[in-house]
Amino acid sequence: MFECVFDIDPGAGESALRAQVELFEQVKSKAAAAQARATALWESRRRAAETAAGVPAAKRGRGLASEVALARRDAPVKGNQHVGFATALVREMPHTLAALEAGVLSEWRATLVVKQSACLSVEHRRALDAELCADPSRLQGWGNRRVEAEAKKIAARLDVAAVVERNAKAAKDRCVTIRPAPDTMTYVSALLPVAQGVAVFAALKRAADSTFDERSRGQVMADELVARVTGEPADQPVSVAVNLVMADTTLFGGDNEPGWLDGYGPVPAEIACTLAGGAVTDTTAKATLRRLYRHPTSGQLVAMESRARLFPKGLAAFIGLRDRTCRTPYCDAPIRHCDHAVPDRAGGPTSAANGLGMCEACNYTKEAPGWTVTTSHTTSDTAGTHTADFHTPTGATYRSTAPPLPGPPVLGSPLRRRLSLIEGKLTIDLVTFDAA
Repeated sequence: MFECVFDIDPGAGESALRAQVELFEQVKSKAAAAQARATALWESRRRAAETAAGVPAAKRGRGLASEVALARRDAPVKGNQHVGFATALVREMPHTLAALEAGVLSEWRATLVVKQSACLSVEHRRALDAELCADPSRLQGWGNRRVEAEAKKIAARLDVAAVVERNAKAAKDRCVTIRPAPDTMTYVSALLPVAQGVAVFAALKRAADSTFDERSRGQVMADELVARVTGEPADQPVSVAVNLVMADTTLFGGDNEPGWLDGYGPVPAEIACTLAGGAVTDTTAKATLRRLYRHPTSGQLVAMESRARLFPKGLAAFIGLRDRTCRTPYCDAPIRHCDHAVPDRAGGPTSAANGLGMCEACNYTKEAPGWTVTTSHTTSDTAGTHTADFHTPTGATYRSTAPPLPGPPVLGSPLRRRLSLIEGKLTIDLVTFDAA
């Protein structure tokens, strides 16, 4: 019966298909409302159980946000947002919840309303909820910006001091981030207080206004940003560490397999070779090569040439290259901690197999009561694939698998065409690193 709702008739007309699209959008909103109710109830049950068990108030609910995020197939860092959204809707904003359940608001627009009310007291939040969403017909045709602007306006009127305080606290969140862009470009973004952000843009704009060459305005501003941050002209090499992983067959022109640039992601073979070749031939830049060895079946990293005298430092580098990002399922955060899956206090070895690259938040979460993590070192997985199973307090298990190294398809793959120059001379059956 339930599946029939999602059946699509190949012979349906455009009007019928439009009606189905509208229906599915309403179903998504209704499901989001039900999900919020379930999340809020889950949070209540967990806190009640921990209260009865005598857990200190400061530690109650620890780890729940990550459980919620994993259940939603989302990054754990989003867990607090999901729990906060659900509890606010269910307990303090009934009109917004009703609009979401009716399909008048999407989940994202309901999130915008909750976000703008976060700085308000419960009384003022309920007043905003009633003024904005008590009459759902008002919301028809409103886009994301309109919904957010109206919620922000009401919040500012209800409690000016709270809004001002929130803006002051926002400055503490200033940061710089990087994410991949198409065609081996990157977006480097800075979250700054408005005065500083405008000043930075104005300085770059002045540089562009006073430069007259073949470059466009945007190109001059980008080059000026690089020059001011690095202290070197944009067309000159910069002495910074960049970890580029690529197959030796790619480096020597034997294939076109993409490489992996740490902090960015896959890069085409031609660009990887250009980066490596440019670093080697430029006398002002320093380039070093480190041999990495991958498993002949899974393609995952199993050994690494180390030039460090202290093995734990080399082990941390090995884990970072193997895992790339936090190993918690669905989490793409940068690695901040290299830690034990099975804790040292529980007899877990300090080894590559028992080691995990984790972001700070996820590493603390796995230490919460009821959480355990096991890796392929303690399971029956012997195909050279490093896996980590995260077991939550509610009995769910989520698995993450380390990605393979760049290079041609591994042995056993129908796409395999050639052996690595190193793989042709070496056979690696099993490599286990243990800290000295």
